Amino acid sequence: MEHALSPATLAELRRPRPYPAVSVLTPTHRREPDTGQDPVRLRNMVAEAKKRLESDPAVTRERRTEVAEQLDRALAEVDLVHAEDGLVIFAAPGEHQVWSLARTVPARVVLSDTFLTRNLVSAQAAEKPFWVLSVSADRVTLWSGGVDRVVEQRSGGFPFTRAQPNFDAERQQRIGDLPSTFRDEGTRQFLREADTAMSAVLREEPRPLYVTGEDAALSLLGEAGTVAGSAVLVRHGGLAHAGPEAVWQALRPVLEAEARKDTTSVMSDLTSARGRRTFAAGLDELWQSAREGRVRLLAVEENYKATVRDQGDHLVPAEPGDLDGREDIVDEIVEQCLETGADVRFVPDGTLDDADGMAAVLRY
Repeated sequence: MEHALSPATLAELRRPRPYPAVSVLTPTHRREPDTGQDPVRLRNMVAEAKKRLESDPAVTRERRTEVAEQLDRALAEVDLVHAEDGLVIFAAPGEHQVWSLARTVPARVVLSDTFLTRNLVSAQAAEKPFWVLSVSADRVTLWSGGVDRVVEQRSGGFPFTRAQPNFDAERQQRIGDLPSTFRDEGTRQFLREADTAMSAVLREEPRPLYVTGEDAALSLLGEAGTVAGSAVLVRHGGLAHAGPEAVWQALRPVLEAEARKDTTSVMSDLTSARGRRTFAAGLDELWQSAREGRVRLLAVEENYKATVRDQGDHLVPAEPGDLDGREDIVDEIVEQCLETGADVRFVPDGTLDDADGMAAVLRY
């Protein structure tokens, strides 16, 4: 199952497909007893998709059979043992994909000439993806981080490895000397190559970057290249050879501190916007402003959800389960804001009580 949504992957998902491109969305659960309902609900959603294919006169028998087979293949790839909060299946002639999301989704089946990507985009924004570069003299690893995990990234030349430099580690530990390996030109060149590769990753997929390593490694990386200058440095050695859990535990306190600073900054911007009369709140006003491209900063509580009914020029509240309701309106607003270059920030639940869970700073 897929987790990381890069700009290139999103562009590929959004390209037009031969009709029908089928999107199947279903909420999933991480823990018992709720996990017990996931397999049944998933099978029912796939069955609903096949029923929609069967009843659609615009779908030929040959194409219906092909897309149904793609749905079956996707279903066989689903790993509910490691489910998160939402699952999305895409199926079209000749292809299928399964996406696991750390954000819930409404139960939906959509047949169109493009895949429904807004829930992926919103989940990616909520997950606040980041990079972690773990540096040592003989190995540099790259990790893709999200809301509760890091996963090793094996692309772009990573991990970088070299033969263990020859130095007397015991003697250096005893006398407290800077390891000679970090004065070695070979190590400098090694870290320079890793820095160049990391720069390419950031150009293709910009994210916040955290760099872990011993003081000497971080210092030499800063001298050898450029990425350390704009990164958050985490002075923790040994992680270039560690597993994902060790890296995650080392990063957690740093991420929590950064999140607190970020929330404080967002609230300050919203307060200033009230004084300048560029503050907006309420689903209807936010939806209008998002479509007009007026939103500069959108703040959303992490678990905020709402169901609305579209009545032409306005949105009105609707009950969950309303057949005409739009259960993913929050995700629609998030995606629309990102499309127009807005900065989207997710904040802890309860932070925006006075704005009913979502607010914005407008450009004008």
